[in-house]
Amino acid sequence: MSSYLSLLDATITHLEALQAKGVRTVTVSPETLQLFVPSPRKPTATPARSASNAPVGRPAASERVPLEPLSPPPAPSPAAPKPTAPRTAAAAARWNLAAQSAPAAGGAGLPPLPPPLAGPARAVAFETLRKKVLACVKCAHLANSRKSVVFGVGNLHARILFVGEAPGADEDVQGEPFVGKAGELLTKIIQAMGLTRADVYIANILKCRPDTPGQTSGNRKPTPTEISTCIPWLQEQIDLIQPEVMVALGVSAMEGLLGKLDVNISRQRGSWTSYRGIPLMPTYHPAYLLRNQSLSEKRKVWEDMLLVMERANLPISEKQRAFFLAK
Repeated sequence: MSSYLSLLDATITHLEALQAKGVRTVTVSPETLQLFVPSPRKPTATPARSASNAPVGRPAASERVPLEPLSPPPAPSPAAPKPTAPRTAAAAARWNLAAQSAPAAGGAGLPPLPPPLAGPARAVAFETLRKKVLACVKCAHLANSRKSVVFGVGNLHARILFVGEAPGADEDVQGEPFVGKAGELLTKIIQAMGLTRADVYIANILKCRPDTPGQTSGNRKPTPTEISTCIPWLQEQIDLIQPEVMVALGVSAMEGLLGKLDVNISRQRGSWTSYRGIPLMPTYHPAYLLRNQSLSEKRKVWEDMLLVMERANLPISEKQRAFFLAK
């Protein structure tokens, strides 16, 4: 419940800021408003309230309703819910499935995804999370050696989320994931899918570059301790974004998401698994393709992306299907 109240408080702060600018009403659908209602409790008698006798100061959390005028949300109806946008409906369906089924292949032991937040609430919650991550010093050795915390970048409502290993030297300087040579290749892959980096979301298992004492260049693999310490931040990002499909780029991304140390990416790439009910596609890290630039290896990754596009209901042209095929 503390997480719920934190998000609710952030939403109210945002709404109060709008009110200070002269905004007096905010249009919210009944379905969206229901997402702000906590788990049902024993009903208690509550006197009727009107806008005219509402308290001047900030109301208690149990009284806050992010709409004006103040009015209680509609009671849930046993009838089938009204149709919603495919994006929201897909997220809600995944959440219900995860809540009612056995633990997913990835993220076993973790709670199911929470109900998705709507636009303004999601943006506020994401900014609150970003500030927490930027101030993180849980891994003292990484905090002391880093130049930047690499939070993540992209669309907060992305249908596809790419998860990598950890920031490299370029990412550490710029504070953005996948901006080095491997990042340039990932950008080309995303563009070949008919998308841009602004359409997807890109994040890493680790938010700080693994330190390399005594080395002026190069990267090292994150340790299991570093992954277990940092991955809760990624889990919160996933909770907020709730993508339709996830792509794990390389071994470390798969190990972090699945909580395993025996991942064989060569065997698992191209085969669907799941992370807390979200379809998850393992594939090679772009850095692997920079080392192995054969047409056959590029085709393997592209075949994985074709599967991702199909799962996300993206259009696929015959030209796209023929990429990296021997002629």
